[in-house]
Amino acid sequence: MEVIEYIKNSEEKKIIARAVLEGLKEWFEVEESREGYIRDCVDWIFLAAKDGDKAMGFLCLKETGKSTVELAVMGVLKDYHRQGIGRQLVEQAKKIAESLDYEFMQVKTVKMGMYEDYDKTNEFYISCGFKEFELFPLYWDEANPCQIYVMSLK
Repeated sequence: MEVIEYIKNSEEKKIIARAVLEGLKEWFEVEESREGYIRDCVDWIFLAAKDGDKAMGFLCLKETGKSTVELAVMGVLKDYHRQGIGRQLVEQAKKIAESLDYEFMQVKTVKMGMYEDYDKTNEFYISCGFKEFELFPLYWDEANPCQIYVMSLK
């Protein structure tokens, strides 16, 4: 049975982030980006979905403004997709963000219609209650227009 844990130990955060992100290289292809998430996650709110000692996935929140937190990175290992783990991570993240008095949660992803895998990601965020906020066509690059979704926590 899986459980969502709030991880505070920096080394444990890095170990979990590395294991999950390296297991999802088709989404996290760029080594520099993966290493950035692994390095930066130690400063963020870090939730892990675990089955005993095995991490199945994780989610990180970072503050982007006084009232806003961003779902900065999230991943669930492929063997555990479509089992509700991602949704449990998001639900727990919402509770924590609300308890810390954030009013909004945002997430950035690639615009719908660009890549099938990212379309599934977009559909997941929408199903969790995120709404389209703004599109930045050149935030990353022309091939990866950045869609920002936002959710009210109040």
